[in-house]
Amino acid sequence: MGRNILLITTDQQRYDSLGCNGGTVARTPVVDALAQRGLNFERAYNQNTVCMPARCSILTGQYPRTHGVVANGIPLPEDAPSIAAHLADRAGYRTALVGKAHFEPAFDPENRWEENRRWHRGDTGAWRGFEYSVQAVHIAQFNGHPIAHYGTWLAEEHPEHLESFAPLLGAVPGGDTGAPETRNNPIPAEWYHTNWVTEAVMAQLDRYRDDEDWFVWMSFPDPHHPWDPPAEELHRVPWQDLELPDAHPGSDEELRRILERRPAHWLGYYEGTFVNAEGAPAVFSVPTLTHDQIREVNAKVHVMNELVDEACGRVLEHLAAKGWLDDTDVFFTTDHGELQGDYGLLYKGPFHVDSLMRLPLVWAPARSAGIAPGVVSDPVEQIDLAATFCGIAGIEVPPWCQGSPLPFADGSGRERALCEWDSQFPGWGMHLRTIYRDGWLCTVYEPSTAGQPNGLERSAIATAMFGDALTTPIDIRYDGTEGELYNVAEDPRQWWNLWDDPARRSIRDDLVADLYASMSDEVRHLDVEAPA
Repeated sequence: MGRNILLITTDQQRYDSLGCNGGTVARTPVVDALAQRGLNFERAYNQNTVCMPARCSILTGQYPRTHGVVANGIPLPEDAPSIAAHLADRAGYRTALVGKAHFEPAFDPENRWEENRRWHRGDTGAWRGFEYSVQAVHIAQFNGHPIAHYGTWLAEEHPEHLESFAPLLGAVPGGDTGAPETRNNPIPAEWYHTNWVTEAVMAQLDRYRDDEDWFVWMSFPDPHHPWDPPAEELHRVPWQDLELPDAHPGSDEELRRILERRPAHWLGYYEGTFVNAEGAPAVFSVPTLTHDQIREVNAKVHVMNELVDEACGRVLEHLAAKGWLDDTDVFFTTDHGELQGDYGLLYKGPFHVDSLMRLPLVWAPARSAGIAPGVVSDPVEQIDLAATFCGIAGIEVPPWCQGSPLPFADGSGRERALCEWDSQFPGWGMHLRTIYRDGWLCTVYEPSTAGQPNGLERSAIATAMFGDALTTPIDIRYDGTEGELYNVAEDPRQWWNLWDDPARRSIRDDLVADLYASMSDEVRHLDVEAPA
């Protein structure tokens, strides 16, 4: 028996949500213990700040510009590589994906994409290199119709809770404070999707023999919005007891001082003149957001994170009982972060700061591997996961994989991490390119392409949802001279944009040159085909 691989991912979880990363609210003893006995990467970065591009980068080990899914709503091509398929073909691994996938658009009323067709026909078999796969998303139904394998299960077993979840992407007020996309969810925790994913993973593990190596991707939908964990668990973190987030200065005046130093869409989002339709509900208006609503959203996120941590503990105990834990490499990470009240904002999108780009990444190597624990501060990237799995399996890193195996300690020679943003909606047309290096975070704003078609204008569902706003150029456009520059050591909150500081011009120019020299020249241009 070789080394098994358990990849645990969440959706939209901040770096600082874990106790091992300085989190002080949610109790995460299971992942903290993995970090203690393994490797905790302090500077892990994603390659895009929304779901589909980031998740496709995990699966393929490629930058978004290479696999082509540069924004939500672009289906990952069927010929895209899969690390699961590579592990199966070259090392004989059994493979499974349980939980959220989102390699193909979810807005799919015509069932154009296999990710959605398969659960409609009850298929749990081979797909994208996984011999077994069942999906769960953030809600159980849409317009009364079950969604994903979890939704169909809930409709069959507990139909009274099919509509217990808060609506997704409508910014519908709820909870105690009227915060967007919140609800005191009446569903019992045992039927919530976190527990469903956990049970499905353990059931799949029981199908494997002791002499079989396996790669299982356990993918939790939480703590992504809607923020609606089971009401019976809300006592864990009373929202009334929370302070505002550390990166929220506490007053409108201070927030404006911070945001007006950045490119215009930052302050525009805060004041309600910029619609963040690509990373938040289009109907959500930040000016209506109260401090108590920020507190309630954060409290519910902390509860979600605690439930995920406990679920991880159950799976690890299951592995230990089977005698497999010493030969299993366990990874814990996420696809991207959440603003979660930082700078007075919610959700995600074209906001390239640590709140969204910096990932929790913990690797607890199999004890049989003999890798010493430690904290790694060298920058690493999301695409490095696929290459690392190859090293564990003892097979070559395929030529299509653009990452490198994760280092065991500092001094690896790694210098940088890259992240990119390309607008999903033709009318927005924003393009951001970011490099983290030497304690600096530098983002270039390339010239806007607002109004230029990108394929989404041909989508009937997108046109029905957004009308002329889909292609009408927004008022905020960039000419290529704008940008952001932060010294993350001196300014960990990234409050003070130094892009136009003459004293930092040489640093900025060096980082920009390095950014463009380091970006992959393997580029695949694909149309956006759906809203998300």
